Amino acid sequence: MRRWIGALGAVAAALALAACGQGGAADAEGGELRIYNWSDYIDPELLAEFTRETGIKVRYDTFDSNEVLETKVLQGATGYDLVVPSNHNVPRYIQAGALQKLDKSRLTGLAALSPDTLRHMQPFDPGQAYTVPYMQGTIGIGYNADAVAKRGVSMDSWKAVFDPANLAKLQDCGVYFLDASEDMYAVALHYLGKDPNSANPADYAAATDMLLKARPYVRKFHSSEYIDALANGDICVAIGYSGDVLQAADRAEEAKNGVTIAYVIPKEGTQVWFDVFALPADAPNPAAAYRFLDFMLRPQVIARASNYTHYANGNAQATALLDPDVRDDPSVYPPADVAQRLFVTTTKDQALLREVNRQWTRVLTGR
Repeated sequence: MRRWIGALGAVAAALALAACGQGGAADAEGGELRIYNWSDYIDPELLAEFTRETGIKVRYDTFDSNEVLETKVLQGATGYDLVVPSNHNVPRYIQAGALQKLDKSRLTGLAALSPDTLRHMQPFDPGQAYTVPYMQGTIGIGYNADAVAKRGVSMDSWKAVFDPANLAKLQDCGVYFLDASEDMYAVALHYLGKDPNSANPADYAAATDMLLKARPYVRKFHSSEYIDALANGDICVAIGYSGDVLQAADRAEEAKNGVTIAYVIPKEGTQVWFDVFALPADAPNPAAAYRFLDFMLRPQVIARASNYTHYANGNAQATALLDPDVRDDPSVYPPADVAQRLFVTTTKDQALLREVNRQWTRVLTGR
């Protein structure tokens, strides 16, 4: 996620300029739109452009894990008009009555959405009743190509980050894991040859044992700081989200700091995920939320968002508008043979989720 601190400052500056340019029209026309989204997950200029076009001010707050978002949304009274959960969390939101159904008559761009994306989302939001697709990507391994090569570790398998023998070779140059329990257990279970959507606590215990053996070699568990750390050469390996790693690679290249970052989907396969826009049940300004959703459904707008984030989007009409280095990158749009090795995670019930979180606490604490 590009310039975690810098981009937030750019958001504030761009929106302040746009609001000033409106001469007070923002309050008169549409008030404020409050968005709660992943860190640096949109081009700040798009937010400023939306304000210039509609007169609606945007307050853009960020989180870096589904667990943080879900806790806030399920507690209610979020104060947000739009939130951006991942696919496997959506059914719990719906079951809890935490989201409001879409009024599709207010969204003119739905026809542009990819049938494949909608098919993937069908088990989580049947009939697309509550959500609008935003970005999609994979979980894989980001790494400093030169640093890893010097240490003789092959990065084509999850073994590179789950086998203590390999991690011992990488410890001195720094390894980060995601602080995202469901995502980390999904890929760990898959590597162990178990169902990544297992409902068996014993499978999670086995994955926990493996992660605890890896734990001494992991410098930090965090779901966004690895971007800067990779780009700056502060670490050499991170389990991370595809677009984040690709943005780190871009930043290192722009800085001309001699760091070359690569991203790999391990040969065993990995999780593909879908992030979506949704309106909390008590959204204070749903009218502004619909204006923003319709804005983001424009192919030319969502293409610019993908060019910035280096994530694929769910708008079929936007593909031709993407920068070639995004559209043609197999890390962004995996080819058919790689796509066959991808899986989607399903929703856990509350009892299993509590067990997973309990196990994850053991991993984080090393006990």
